[in-house]
Amino acid sequence: MALVREAVLSKGMPSGLTRHNSRVCSQERSSSSTSLSNVFIRTGPASTNASTHYGGGSAATVKLFSMANQKCKSASQQTRKCGKLVCNAKASPNGSEGPKMVVAITGATGFVGSRLVERLVKDGHEVRILTRSETRAREIFPETRYPGVKVAEESRWDELIQGSTGVVNLAGSPISTRWTPEVKAEIKDCRVAATSKVVQAINSAPKEARPAVLVSSTAVGFYGTSETSAFDETSPSGDDYLAEVCKAWEASARKVRQGTRLVLLRTGVVLDGQEGGSLAKMVPIFSIFAGGPLGSGKQWFSWVHRDDLVSMIIESLRNPAYEGVINGTAPNPVRMAEMCDRLGAILGRPSWLPVPEFALKAILGEGATLVLEGQRVLPKRAQELGFSFKYRYISDALKAILTS
Repeated sequence: MALVREAVLSKGMPSGLTRHNSRVCSQERSSSSTSLSNVFIRTGPASTNASTHYGGGSAATVKLFSMANQKCKSASQQTRKCGKLVCNAKASPNGSEGPKMVVAITGATGFVGSRLVERLVKDGHEVRILTRSETRAREIFPETRYPGVKVAEESRWDELIQGSTGVVNLAGSPISTRWTPEVKAEIKDCRVAATSKVVQAINSAPKEARPAVLVSSTAVGFYGTSETSAFDETSPSGDDYLAEVCKAWEASARKVRQGTRLVLLRTGVVLDGQEGGSLAKMVPIFSIFAGGPLGSGKQWFSWVHRDDLVSMIIESLRNPAYEGVINGTAPNPVRMAEMCDRLGAILGRPSWLPVPEFALKAILGEGATLVLEGQRVLPKRAQELGFSFKYRYISDALKAILTS
């Protein structure tokens, strides 16, 4: 039965659907990259004396640069008017595209959040971590390796949210457990509470210090489950428990004040290395020749590589075209049986030992819905926006993760 339990956990959850036993949903255990275009104009400061930057020259040359500088200044002002994300922003010091961002993050120490912090810091942006435990956050992001990264516990979240150009809400931790009435209430309440706290801090910030964008993670559980239907951002919600959780979760994010752009990322199962996520639990089972699909294997498995999801979050922060609901899933979902076959083939192990439905229900009760039923979710909006997925197919993603 212990093996069955491990197989149940191996399914993993969409990064947004998580469980925690605290007052506010834990962001500690939540939820490179594609090169993406940037629509913003570089707005770093320019000297009024062009020769300061370009070297000495004739009076005509200085005048020419001075005129060019005035035009840049005018363009910068126009950019600030149409999108306050770039207000007072400098170009990233490492030369990466786009203005410097100041990003506050819940769930920064989690599976997705930790990679997001790494990317943002590498690209020269300022990161502010909103956490329940400053000690834990500093262990993961020591000042020696992450200089300039600010950390605040709940009582000081509003201080770090003010003055940020964007906020990313990733709070959450896995929920693969038996669902008692108390657990179900907690799953819903903690998500709403964490998101509401972030929204309240944004709404109460002075206008000049209010973040321009909120990227709030939710989950593909919004759509309910089906073996035959496909879902995109225009599809209606389901009517099961997880759909109700997602609707309440998103409703709390939608209360953000008008003028702050809202992106709701409905994420699928996030895949990456063995340090976390669903693969960390699946690989050991396959390694001992005990791997196989859960239940019938016909349920859909909507997945996304962690690097692609992080790239989508960053593009959502800096690209004003990203707004509203966007599915954070790869373009080619697969059925559970195919996922396990591909995994077994890459590991050189058979996918031959399915976990029967009755065993899952005996362990998880109603919570077995998470692993026995799925949904085929397509990233229609992301593709319309021109997002370039680095990992479009499950076989490519698994090879990159397991053989690199």
